[in-house]
Amino acid sequence: MADTLSEAALAYHRQPRPGKLEVVATKPLGTQRDLALAYSPGVAAACRAIVDDPDEAATVTARQNLVGVITNGTAVLGLGAIGPLASKPVMEGKAVLFKKFAGIDVFDIELDALDPDKLIEIVAALEPTFGAINLEDIKAPECFEVERRLRERMSIPVFHDDQHGTAIIVNAAIYNALRLLGKKVEEVKVVCSGAGAAALACLDLLVSQGARRENIWVSDIEGVVYEGREVLMDPYKAPYAQDTPHRRLDDIIEGADIFLGLSAPGVLKPEMVARMAADPLILALANPVPEIMPEEARAVRPDAIIATGRSDYPNQVNNVLCFPFIFRGALDVAATTINEEMKLACVKAIADLAQVEASEVVVKAYGGETPGFGRDYLIPRPFDPRLILKIAPAVARAAMESGVARRPIEDFEAYRQTLSEFVFRSGLLMKPVFEKAKQDPKRLFFAEGEAPRVLRAVQILVDEGLALPVLCGRPRVVEKRIVECGLRLRIGQDFELVNPLDDPRYNDYWRQYHALLEREGVTPDRARTVVRTDATVIGALAVLRGDADALICGVEGQYRTHLTHIEQIIGRAPGVHDLSALSLVITRSGTFFIADTYVSENPAVEELVEMTVLAAEAVQRLGIPPKIALLSHSNFGSHHDAEATKMRQAVCILHDSYPDLEVEGEMHADAALSEEIRANVFPNSKLKGSANLLIMPRLDAANIAFNLLKVAGEGLPVGPLLIGTNRPAHIVTPSVSARGVVNVSALAVVEAQGRAGPEGALYEGLSFEGAFTGAGGD
Repeated sequence: MADTLSEAALAYHRQPRPGKLEVVATKPLGTQRDLALAYSPGVAAACRAIVDDPDEAATVTARQNLVGVITNGTAVLGLGAIGPLASKPVMEGKAVLFKKFAGIDVFDIELDALDPDKLIEIVAALEPTFGAINLEDIKAPECFEVERRLRERMSIPVFHDDQHGTAIIVNAAIYNALRLLGKKVEEVKVVCSGAGAAALACLDLLVSQGARRENIWVSDIEGVVYEGREVLMDPYKAPYAQDTPHRRLDDIIEGADIFLGLSAPGVLKPEMVARMAADPLILALANPVPEIMPEEARAVRPDAIIATGRSDYPNQVNNVLCFPFIFRGALDVAATTINEEMKLACVKAIADLAQVEASEVVVKAYGGETPGFGRDYLIPRPFDPRLILKIAPAVARAAMESGVARRPIEDFEAYRQTLSEFVFRSGLLMKPVFEKAKQDPKRLFFAEGEAPRVLRAVQILVDEGLALPVLCGRPRVVEKRIVECGLRLRIGQDFELVNPLDDPRYNDYWRQYHALLEREGVTPDRARTVVRTDATVIGALAVLRGDADALICGVEGQYRTHLTHIEQIIGRAPGVHDLSALSLVITRSGTFFIADTYVSENPAVEELVEMTVLAAEAVQRLGIPPKIALLSHSNFGSHHDAEATKMRQAVCILHDSYPDLEVEGEMHADAALSEEIRANVFPNSKLKGSANLLIMPRLDAANIAFNLLKVAGEGLPVGPLLIGTNRPAHIVTPSVSARGVVNVSALAVVEAQGRAGPEGALYEGLSFEGAFTGAGGD
C-alpha cells in the first residue's frame, strides 16, 4: 500500500509537467500597447506611484496577495533535516494549499542557511517582495528565535505555521471538547508529551484561552519539565516547569483531563489512559503513528474523546484548517503582524463552524460521511468552503480591534461577499438575485424532498430567508435524512411537508389531473396512481392550483419525463409556442448563457426567434444586459445550406420585430466572443463587445458546447432554466449540487415575484404573432 502511494505521488509530481506550481500573468500581453503598459515605458508610472506613497504597492503590484513560504529544511514533516532542496516539494505543496483554499499567491523559497543569524538576515531582506512570511519546517529551538527576531524587524506578518497553525487547531478542538463536556478551561489538568515548537505554541495559546500554568504539566524526551532541571531546557520551555518530584509521564498523567501529544509513537500507554479523569480528551498528534492508537485508548476508556493527525480517524488536526484563512484576513487589512487576538479569533471561528452541519463539499470529499458536532467531530474538515467565510473576517476584525490593521475594512458585508465570490463563483452573479428573493420569499415546491442534496439546499434557503420551501416526501424518510445530514430543519416550522401517501388534498389533485388528461388516455384509476406516486405531477398541480408559487424538480429521474409533466399540467405562457432550456456557465473568461440545451432538438426559424426573446428576458431579469449571438458553422453568409439559412432568417426577424435587442448572426463562436475577429468579417455588426447569450442551431450543439465549457473551461454551471412556462417551473439535472439547487431556487423565487396578470403569466406582453411574416435573407 505504501509503495502504491509512493508511486502515485511521484507520478502526480512528474506528470504532465514537473512540480505543482506555475506563474501565470494576470494581464494581457498580446499587443505592442500591452507591452508598453506592462513594461517600459508605462511601468514607470507604477514605480513613481510607490515612490510617492509606499502603500500604493498594494494597488499596483501583487505584493499584498503574495506570501513567502520559507524554510531551511531542518525539520521537514516527519522526514527531519533533509535540507532545503529536498524540502521543495513540501513547500510547493504548501503554496498549492494557499492558492486552492484562499486564493493567495506564493513564492516558495528554500534557503541554504543553517545559521539562524544568516537565515534571519536573508528573510528580513525579502520584505519588499511579500505581504507576509510563512516560516516552515525550521527546527526548534532556533525557530522560536528566528520568528521572534523577524517579527521585531519586519512590518509584515511573520508566522511559523508549525507552531501557531497547530496551536490554533488544537485549541479549537480543546475549546469545543470542553464546551461539549461542560468543563472549564481554567480548571482542567493538561498533560503534554513533547516540548518542541508546536507543543509550546499550543500551551501558550491555551494559556491565552484561560488555562492556568499551574495546571499544565510537560514531559519531553528527558522526562518531566521541573524546576531546577538543566538538561534540554530553554527559555521557551522554562515557564512550564513544575515544582515537583515527578520525573516520568506516568507520574503526572493521574487525573488529567487533557493529554496533548506532539512527541513520539506509543509513549501514552493504555494503563496511563485508564488513570485519566472522566471523559478525557486525548490529542495524540505524532505522525504517522500517534502516541496511542485510538482503538487502544477506547479499549480502556470508552468515554475518551480522541483526536489525531491522521485522516483515517475522526477529529484530524490539520493545519490547512487555519493557515490559508488567517493569512487571508491578515493580508486583507494589511496587518503588521499576526497577534494573539487574531489567533484566538481564528480558534473560535473554527470551533463555531464545527457546530454547523457539514457542507455538501465536505460530504463529497469524504465519501458520503455526514458527521455532526460531537465527540467524533470537534473541528471542521479541511475541504469545508465555509472556513474562509468564517475565519478571514474574524481575523480581520481582530486585527482592526487590536490596532495592527493598516488598511481597515469599512464594509464587512461587502468583504464577506468578496470572499463568497471566491468560494462560490456564482456569488457575484447571484448576489442581486438573492437580495431580491429575500425581499419577498415565495413558496417553492421541491419534488424530490427526500433527497439529501435538496435538504441541504433547503437548509441554506431557510437560513438565508430566500424561500418558503414546500417538500414532497414521506415524513419518516425526511426526518431520517435530516438527522443523517446533520441538519437543523424542523418539519412544519422551517418547511411545509406534503406527504404523497396521506394528504387531504389528494382527491382534489387527482380529479384535476384526470380532467386535464382524460382525453390523452388517463383513466381515473391511472390518475389516482400517478398523483399518489409521482412527485413532479404533485408539484406541478400544486403550482397550477396556487398551493405553491414555483416548482423545482429533476434531482432524480430523466429530464424528458419531468418536462412532459410540466407541459401537460402547467403548460406554456400565453403567446408562447415552445418551451426552451437556458443554461448558464460561469468561466474564468466570462459568464455565458446557452440555449437550447435540453428541449428543442432542431428548432425551426420561428422557434429560434421565440427562444431568443424568452432567453433575453430571462437574462435581463438577472440584471445583465443580453448581448446575443446566433451561432452557426456559417460566418455572416459564408455558407447557404439549410442550417445556416435558418439562423440568418431568425436574425433578420429579430432585427425587424425586436429592434431593441442587441443581437447579431449567423456567426462563428470565436466571432461571437471577440469583437476584433467579428469586425474583420462584419464591421457593421449590431452586437458590440463579447456576446453573453449564445443561441445554438440544434440541441446537440448547445449541449456539447455547454458541457465542454463546463469541464474544459472549468466552468461553473447554473441551471438549466426552463423558459416559456405558464408558471415558474425548473428541471435541474441529477448532477446538480446543493448549491446549484439554491441558485435555481433563488431564480425561481424572483421569477415568481415577477408574475403578471390574474392568471400569473410570466411573459405577459410578449407577442410572437406576425413576427414571422416577411422574413428577409436566405
